[in-house]
Amino acid sequence: MRGYKWFEDFCLNRAVPQTVKLVNMNLEIPFTQFTSALAQRLQHPLPGLEAHRSMASASRLKLMQQPNERTRRSAVLILFYPYLGTVHLPLILRPAYEGVHGGQVAFPGGRVERTDESLVRTALREAQEEIGIRVNDVTVLGQLTELFIPPSNFMVLPVIGCMARKPDFYPDPHEVEAVFDVSLPELIDDQIRTSRTLDVRGVNVEAPGFVIHDYYVWGATAMMLAELLSVVRSGVEN
Repeated sequence: MRGYKWFEDFCLNRAVPQTVKLVNMNLEIPFTQFTSALAQRLQHPLPGLEAHRSMASASRLKLMQQPNERTRRSAVLILFYPYLGTVHLPLILRPAYEGVHGGQVAFPGGRVERTDESLVRTALREAQEEIGIRVNDVTVLGQLTELFIPPSNFMVLPVIGCMARKPDFYPDPHEVEAVFDVSLPELIDDQIRTSRTLDVRGVNVEAPGFVIHDYYVWGATAMMLAELLSVVRSGVEN
């Protein structure tokens, strides 16, 4: 069986926790089979730039800035877990501050440190520090495409992981104002995609994004979400 799109079918199921209903195949599968199939899909070519561009602001597309010798490396964690009969992931709200990403919605993550043996370790460590998850409970499934963020001059690697159940969150108040759950059915709904004109440091920017829990998610996080959802929708070649 090749190219079946059961990820999208899965998003229609809200019945039994830890299981996935494949509507077109009249089957239910464990959450672990969903994550195994996702890990397999992540080993295939990724949509990368094409998906990123669908959520890139007009100013980013115009400038086409590139990494340079001062660009710093960082990583974020996209963490799946079963909750309320479907799959969820956490997003965080950054506190308002003077930096370029203050007050924005993001994935937990941050810059690499000298003690990190890899960017995967960076993503796990930062998520532990920012939202209090237990690193040992996370299974790493794979990675999305690295993304350059010109305003902060960071190259960011999105790492995808999963946990067997919803974790308890203990946000660091200095790094995180709030943590909130988002379900795949919410994210995969095209009605949450839109575009707004934003005032970014005194400049009006036309920015595509997602309306999630009354927050406007745009910029790098929206671009990562676009690639993630493209991967989820594409299914798995067996």
